[in-house]
Amino acid sequence: MTSTPNGGIFGGIVIRATNYTPNFMLTDTRIRALKTKDKPYKVGDSNGLYIYVSKTGNKYWRQKYRINGKEKVLTHGEYPFVPLQQARSLKDAARGKIKQGIDPAIEKRAEKVSKLNNFESVARAWHDAQRSDWSNNHTQKVIISLEKDIFPTLGSIPINEITTPTLLDTLKTIEKRGAYEQARRVTQRCDSVFKYAIASGIASYNPAQDVQSALKKPKKQNYNSIEPKELPAFISALEELSAHPTVKLATQMLMLTFVRTSELIKAEWPEFDLDNRMWEIPAERMKKKRTHLVPLSDRVIEILEELRLYSGHRQYVFASPNKPRVPISNNTILQAIKRMGYAGKMTGHGFRHLASTSLNEMGYNPDAIEKQLAHVDGSTRGVYNKAELIEDRKKIMADWSNYLSGITENIIPISKPRNRNDLEA
Repeated sequence: MTSTPNGGIFGGIVIRATNYTPNFMLTDTRIRALKTKDKPYKVGDSNGLYIYVSKTGNKYWRQKYRINGKEKVLTHGEYPFVPLQQARSLKDAARGKIKQGIDPAIEKRAEKVSKLNNFESVARAWHDAQRSDWSNNHTQKVIISLEKDIFPTLGSIPINEITTPTLLDTLKTIEKRGAYEQARRVTQRCDSVFKYAIASGIASYNPAQDVQSALKKPKKQNYNSIEPKELPAFISALEELSAHPTVKLATQMLMLTFVRTSELIKAEWPEFDLDNRMWEIPAERMKKKRTHLVPLSDRVIEILEELRLYSGHRQYVFASPNKPRVPISNNTILQAIKRMGYAGKMTGHGFRHLASTSLNEMGYNPDAIEKQLAHVDGSTRGVYNKAELIEDRKKIMADWSNYLSGITENIIPISKPRNRNDLEA
């Protein structure tokens, strides 16, 4: 007798049709039961898919296939992060590509390279490379601007495929908000990213170099600052301001030292050496990530002694009166200036502009003024030395303090000295 499609007898054995599942097909239970062995081993599933168990017990999906006469292996991730059904779906998708003559391994590698070299990935690599030269505040501002204005439209595009018109369209979107200065800053940052990509061999062209002429030029604006002739009224208003002494002393010290507001408000007591009359601001709080020295005048030392009454036992010199474990905020000083009647006329940063303008008009050494402002140029002579021109800077800070005190006492008129010898007498 012979067997039939639905069963029969062959050699005395009855054969019946069944829905047969090969015993080499994997299940989650079987995969979880796979134990570590002395050597890595494989357990097959179907159509070339198998799980590879490493000596450490990690389990990885792999697929063996042939294309153009060559046997190759494709990876599909690690179990259980890639579950069984997903691995089978990836296997079937790969088999479909192979039937079309597409090598799935080559395609996957190309996609990975494209993703690694998209604008966002390259921009973040550039950003990480700059961290050591930037303050924490500036570092955060740069990445936030890219995340907000560039990554949503250009982030996923391979950097070598971004054209000038594509970049310009994105920058024009920023302009439409009326944020012309932001568009300029973001353009500069994109320019740096493309230069980084070219230097890294990832890109061959910088589309940012050609977009500046197509963008609107923002009107040059300095931080709001009063004129030197307005200082007597400003100082008088500060003296009459009803505010916590910490806030009034912080504003006065900002005027006397003309550091950046963020550098002042987070000052801690160990930074001040009163015996040597010096304040050393640590690099992490400076915009250029370089330690900065501020010579202390008599009036600044008096302010510090007065502040000890309020925060000498605290971490921060300018501890918040309401939350003494944290410093006062930049907005605290801005609000004080607003209440004095100078909203829109003066800012914390404005003291830097005021001091720079006044001291240059008075005839002090411009290089010493720039060093005291912590401006570092990119030339070879700009190699930073925190104590550079320190004697000149000590005199500048002492004279500036005396000048402001003289205004308060109505002794020193606001006028330009006759010559440099008068200043050095």
